[in-house]
Amino acid sequence: MDRPALKSIADHDLLGAKESTLTEYTLDTAVGVIACELPGAAELFRQHGIGFCCGGDVPLAQAAADAGIEAADLLDRLQALELAARREAPDATGELIAHILERYHQAHRTDLEWLIPLAQKVEHVHGAHRSAPLGLADALAKLKDHLLPHMAREELALFPMMRHEPDPDIRHLIAGMRDDHACESRSLGVIEHLTHGFTLPDGACRSWTALYVGVQKFCDDLVTHMHLENSVLFPRFAGIDAFEGSALSPAARSAG
Repeated sequence: MDRPALKSIADHDLLGAKESTLTEYTLDTAVGVIACELPGAAELFRQHGIGFCCGGDVPLAQAAADAGIEAADLLDRLQALELAARREAPDATGELIAHILERYHQAHRTDLEWLIPLAQKVEHVHGAHRSAPLGLADALAKLKDHLLPHMAREELALFPMMRHEPDPDIRHLIAGMRDDHACESRSLGVIEHLTHGFTLPDGACRSWTALYVGVQKFCDDLVTHMHLENSVLFPRFAGIDAFEGSALSPAARSAG
């Protein structure tokens, strides 16, 4: 019996466009989950005084009530943020992968190279200050040790498979990437806690200021990066196990 060929990358682009749906955040979703998954949500919560690191298990409805704002309005703003994040993603799978590599992978590596020593400097110089981010350098180093191998696995295994020869094993790779993202999200919560929501004390020096600006930018980038993969790219390959075969057409191989 002949085995059907795998869908080409172009087919997955069509599936992604048709089947992509918004993440179903509700008033019962924990604010900590939303802050680490949705680009812009953390800053929105900060603007309204909603904590999401230590109190991240609080449902959105309760957090809104505690902050004195309408829960439905807050949920609408979160949904608008997700729509905006999706509009920034290229439609074609190959172009989306290239965007992730160029915009996020290299940026993460570059940022961590200077943020970790800067955090060490600030902790050393200002360690006696009650607002000092003690432990931040270590948290960033641990995140780097987890994130760099994760990105390497995407670059060497997952993304080439998505671009050229997707097969049933891709679901296992994606599941592993999602687990990695969950771990990285927890690291973001730790960083939020250690920096007191990136709140600088009065009279903070230039190094401390540069550190918080840089770390916040890094965290925001990482949230957007993970969102594009979890909610836009990965779902395009959710049904790949329904297909068998080992070869794609030359046209499919050159796609992206």
